[in-house]
Amino acid sequence: MSRDLPYRASVRLPGYNYSSPNWYYVTICTKNRQNIFVGADYYPPANIKYSPIGNIAQQYWKEIPTHYPYVSLDQFIIMPNHVHGIIIINDNKRADNNPPLHTVTGTIGAIIRGYKIGVTKWCRQNTDVYDVWQRNYYEHIIRDEGELIHIRQYISDNPKNWNKDKLFVRADYHPPAKHNN
Repeated sequence: MSRDLPYRASVRLPGYNYSSPNWYYVTICTKNRQNIFVGADYYPPANIKYSPIGNIAQQYWKEIPTHYPYVSLDQFIIMPNHVHGIIIINDNKRADNNPPLHTVTGTIGAIIRGYKIGVTKWCRQNTDVYDVWQRNYYEHIIRDEGELIHIRQYISDNPKNWNKDKLFVRADYHPPAKHNN
């Protein structure tokens, strides 16, 4: 491992099995918080009009249970530069009761990785967007009904609170290009 890389503290709960049945709240942000999921004229709380990338992000999110049959989805929203959603891992038992040989499957990380890869592949084949996502994602294990209610309300209210959101970036903002000197 390179010593030049910055240290990133893990947000994972030590010793927790992230493939165990539970409810998980996730937030996935775009690279440099670029507003690629909605049209340039997006201004909440009007109805969200997704860009082609936003439509794919939404479609692929809804298809997660197709690829991971032990998963259910709860509330989610595709915002201009991020996705909020609740993923439920119901049961991660393999039909043959044999663990996979090389990869850790069934974890919340594997599910998010698969989603991000799918959207990225589509973007690279159909748009000029090459880097879709920021590294990693935020996840929270939902521990009780009170948290679930609060998180659902947060997701529901996110569009009308967009200009106050910590992930808010003006629709006309474009990050400065990096120059190699």
